[in-house]
Amino acid sequence: MIPIADESPKGYTPFVNYGLIAVNIFVYFFLQEKTEVFFYTYGLVPAKFFTLDYQPFATMTIFTSMFMHGGLWHLFGNMLYLWIFGDNVEHTVGHARYLIFYLTVGVAAALMQAFLAPSSTVPMVGASGAISGVLGAYLLKFPGNRISVLIFFFFFIEIIHIPAIIVLSFWFLFQLLNGYLSLMPGLQGGVAWFAHIGGFVAGFTLIRVFEPRRRWQI
Repeated sequence: MIPIADESPKGYTPFVNYGLIAVNIFVYFFLQEKTEVFFYTYGLVPAKFFTLDYQPFATMTIFTSMFMHGGLWHLFGNMLYLWIFGDNVEHTVGHARYLIFYLTVGVAAALMQAFLAPSSTVPMVGASGAISGVLGAYLLKFPGNRISVLIFFFFFIEIIHIPAIIVLSFWFLFQLLNGYLSLMPGLQGGVAWFAHIGGFVAGFTLIRVFEPRRRWQI
């Protein structure tokens, strides 16, 4: 089940969401070096982040890691979700607040994963933690929106339209299941499932904080 479209706000241009997508793509193709040294320098390595034994720059990697990706499919999947769900959230909170919200939930997501494995020396990279926060906000604000998803059944491909509450609840349960399995010996894998979980919960709970306050006029 792959989301491909949603009910987007009409007549609204999500400049910040487009900018975030552009920056991620630019970093991957023009700045990111496909070397182990580069990933250890700019990715978030929990052991370096918490101890600062290796470099003072380690504190900034909680931001730089959000714009790095481990491969083309990693980049494509993240940007697809950001393209589909980000514009509605930006429309809800406004351009500047959306940027701050995105970075905030991204930090929350990274800290969730890092706190569970503070001695890990494996670099964390990817925008999925921040995007998970966007998904959490979307679920709270637009549960009834219809999401167009691709369904694969053997040789048949079908596009169906499902309420966001079903698509995103299923997505979150999938993260919880894989997060639980990753705690078992030998099943850790290479996905930061708890960053997804932490980002989603942060987005779901913080979106109301970022909404503009209504002003009463008399």
